[in-house]
Amino acid sequence: MLGFNALVSIALLYGAFLFGVAFAAERRAAGGRDGWLRSPWIYTLSLSIYCTAWTFYGAVGYAARSGLEYLTIYLGPSLVMIGWWWLLRKLVRIGRAQRITSIADLVSSRFGKSDLLGVIVTLLAVVGVTPYIALQLQSIAQSLDVFAGRDAADWAARGGGSAALWSAVGLALFTILFGTRNLDSNERHHGIVMAVAVEAVVKLGALLAVGVYVVWGLGGGPAEMLARIDASAISGWEQSGGRWIGFTLLSAGALLCLPRMFQVLVVENADEDHLATASWAFPLYLGLMSLFVVPIAVTGLELLPEGANPDMFVLTVPLSQGRDGLAVLAFLGGFSSAASMVMVATIALATMMSNHIIVPLWLRARSGGAMMAGDVRAVVLTARRLSILGVLGLGYVYFRLSGGGAALASIGLVAFVGVVQVLPALIGGLFWRGATRSGAAAGLLAGFAVWLWAMFLPSVGDGTAIPAGVMAAGPFGLEWLRPQALFWTGGLDPVLHAALWSLALNAALFVLVSLASFPGPVERLQGAQFVGVFELSEGPGSWARGAADAEPLLVMAQRIIGAAEAQAIFARHAARQGKQGRLPDVTPDFIRVLERELAGSVGAATAHAMIGQMTEGVSVSVEDLIAVADETAQIMEYSNRLEQKSAELERTAGALREANAQLTALSVQKDGFLSQISHELRTPMTSIRAFAEILREGGLDPAEQDRFAAIIGDEASRLTRLLDDLLDLSVLEAGQGLLDLREIGLGEVVDRALDAALPLREGLRVERDPALDRVTLDTDPDRLAQVFINLIANARKYCEAPQPELRILWRPDCHAVDFIDNGAGIPPEQGRVIFEKFSRLGEAGKAGGAGLGLAICREIMARLGGAIRYLPGGQGSGSAFRVELPVKAAPLGVGQPLAG
Repeated sequence: MLGFNALVSIALLYGAFLFGVAFAAERRAAGGRDGWLRSPWIYTLSLSIYCTAWTFYGAVGYAARSGLEYLTIYLGPSLVMIGWWWLLRKLVRIGRAQRITSIADLVSSRFGKSDLLGVIVTLLAVVGVTPYIALQLQSIAQSLDVFAGRDAADWAARGGGSAALWSAVGLALFTILFGTRNLDSNERHHGIVMAVAVEAVVKLGALLAVGVYVVWGLGGGPAEMLARIDASAISGWEQSGGRWIGFTLLSAGALLCLPRMFQVLVVENADEDHLATASWAFPLYLGLMSLFVVPIAVTGLELLPEGANPDMFVLTVPLSQGRDGLAVLAFLGGFSSAASMVMVATIALATMMSNHIIVPLWLRARSGGAMMAGDVRAVVLTARRLSILGVLGLGYVYFRLSGGGAALASIGLVAFVGVVQVLPALIGGLFWRGATRSGAAAGLLAGFAVWLWAMFLPSVGDGTAIPAGVMAAGPFGLEWLRPQALFWTGGLDPVLHAALWSLALNAALFVLVSLASFPGPVERLQGAQFVGVFELSEGPGSWARGAADAEPLLVMAQRIIGAAEAQAIFARHAARQGKQGRLPDVTPDFIRVLERELAGSVGAATAHAMIGQMTEGVSVSVEDLIAVADETAQIMEYSNRLEQKSAELERTAGALREANAQLTALSVQKDGFLSQISHELRTPMTSIRAFAEILREGGLDPAEQDRFAAIIGDEASRLTRLLDDLLDLSVLEAGQGLLDLREIGLGEVVDRALDAALPLREGLRVERDPALDRVTLDTDPDRLAQVFINLIANARKYCEAPQPELRILWRPDCHAVDFIDNGAGIPPEQGRVIFEKFSRLGEAGKAGGAGLGLAICREIMARLGGAIRYLPGGQGSGSAFRVELPVKAAPLGVGQPLAG
């Protein structure tokens, strides 16, 4: 049988092992050999700090008391990782762009780098996480009590009742050693993260080992275990839909708002792409952690005596069967769960307390402030170390005041409701530019106050913080202010009651006060950076040119982020400015970059205040800092708006001018068309009438009769052609008529068009591409030849070169035929409208066709599944038309709509 001293020795050895892991990771990171430390698997395992002693021990107790309701604690984070991956990606991107060091830093930075909001969120987080730290200390003490139970006298003689205290001291020393060794501008702690990753493997392996033993070693296999579960009291629990939904949403919000989760999820993230792995691997991890919870709970209820603490079934079930080795492994798993949570949570809280409370107060208390060499770095590190001791001390005090006997799950829910008060300001700040600092402060204070009154203080102990009379009748007899029946809503579950009223008032005040107030310049700039983080990669230029020299800024930076890193930043910007040496000009851009680097170590609000003190020589005041940026920010904002509106109006005006020019040209062409149509119709009809009258009068010799009859025939043919063109265009536009598709050589169609347009090959020299003879088409040859005839005839009619030439070329790359003459070309203003049916090449009144030829060509090619277009090359370079042929023929049909 394992003795208690042996257990303590094993725990100490395990602690030494974690110390060695953390030390090795720190050494590798310091030497630049941190590639595997930045892997997505280490990142995913670090997220396991969500699984604290609550989920390792308390989930089994939760299942024994409330059935399957324990699953809500796993379901919420899984839904966030799988369904809200885009939100996590936005948080990580903002964290990197703004050098965010904590969730308080995020809220403070979003709302104008407000010190006030940083303090509020920090206090809320410290008070909210205090019960959670007490839960871890309680789990360690209870697990030691389980092993000491067989040797209670020896345990008491060695001060067993102080196990929680000594655990807190040991965890504090470990966290101080690896969490506050130095200040990192990226605020990453490779040693702690690696230790957490190792602990994640240990606690998962331990819980799975106990589960496998319970199912196969004690339960007889999965089938028999399922039968025992079905016969147990757990299967008879009636699950409340309201509690399921409420607890799922609470756990989802806690994943985003718990300081320790924000630390590993956002601050410790080395690569945004790691979220892709974590989005499925972390829910899988949670599923494995919850897999054997119910079998262990059912077995514990069957084997252990009535009254046994179900929170400790993971330990007591193996011990009851003499499996000391398995019980020790389970103890190490539970210790890992508690230790990893405490280490990361205290680092996060210590960072928040030093950045938003201690250092700002220290700056205000010193006249020299950040300009005094050698003081800032030591103060920040000392503040964080003292904060770690203070946070763990508060957790121990809560543990002692609450009696240490409450169920672990109930303590965890108190913490969940407290930390999710940050959620309205967090979500609103990420997606609503109109959210203001006043709205966030009002909502946070209201939610914090309601949570304190309705949940935190009643959880401390019966009558310890709130007298029993006040709990029953309300303060001063005001029943509607009873802590667990606010506004006469008695009968609700205490957790849901506190969550409902605190979050409802929080969100309502956040929205209403934001709508009633107006964000300041820095708030607006930060809001744009946060909401549009994927469109904007740089921070806002909110500083005017400062009065400070580079040397004092370098001294201050060295005191905060270290001499080597500070000098590298200054030297890099000096080289970028083209300056010799290591000191750059203090430009607004340099000040902005320096502020972001400092924010990685001391937080955005404190870095903003330090820079303001150095560049302006004023006392640290958020109002003064906003005044510094006010004029520049307003000018930039209004200038951008005016430029955008001016560019938009200019584009609209240009489009209107172009449309008006086209309409004017079409109107002129239409008038010319109507005039030409009138002339073309009247001229042949007048000739026909005149010569018919002459023939009717008689008295002509046969030769004259034949000549006049021939003129009448020619004029009638001319009139018929005009009417045929009008009818042809009308039929094509209406999509009527059938296509006579058949296979034919392209060269044959071109030759047919040349024979029709140039029967004697006179008046126009034609250069024909031999490649045309090698192309075969599936088309309507008559319609395609009609297009070619029109283009050849236009070249003969309008080419004004001394020796007119026409080149007909095959373009295999675009499956097209080009018709290019050597004339003067077409003016650009006519090139845009030549395919309109009112358009004619040349002046409207110039002799020629009626302006229907190219319009008919466009409709024919659209019907054939191809296109015809003019190739602009500038006036004087000749006219060039491209007939794009379809690879396959257009589908047959009657009434098919026409393109173009």
